[in-house]
Amino acid sequence: MAGAGAGSKKSALFICLGNICRSPIAEAVFLDLLETKEQRDQWHVDSAAIGDWHVGGPPDKRTMKTLKKKGVTNYKHVVRQINVEDFHKFDVIFGMDKQNMRDLEDIQPKGSKAVLEMLGTYDPNGKIIIDDPYYGSRIEDFEEVYDQVVRCCEAYLKSLEGKTS
Repeated sequence: MAGAGAGSKKSALFICLGNICRSPIAEAVFLDLLETKEQRDQWHVDSAAIGDWHVGGPPDKRTMKTLKKKGVTNYKHVVRQINVEDFHKFDVIFGMDKQNMRDLEDIQPKGSKAVLEMLGTYDPNGKIIIDDPYYGSRIEDFEEVYDQVVRCCEAYLKSLEGKTS
């Protein structure tokens, strides 16, 4: 894809309930992997919420602490809610659990280009649901989400190797 114009960028949107835990972790991990693979300029990546509870605010402090601990230190994000335009703008929209997927299917406009996928289907360990760590008190829950998301994002990117745009 060397020399590709902006119009040929691939695009991915990561969704969770509030855009403060799982989807920002997924966005940050995906961006970090793209940097490592020197593919960052070939992608448009974002994350958003199903609900509007945290719009305009930052991700959960435990999310940011986990990212920092894992070496992802250049990530900044302001919570936003998914909108109709996202379904036309992004190639793939990843949900984290079955409820996210139901919600996305309910609001996806007919004829939109986005493919809806559950990120966990790429987990080589077979754990399809990416559990919401928000309600737990353990930082380890966030670290487990991080580790699972890394596995999923690596597998997703590997699945694209050899495919043409």
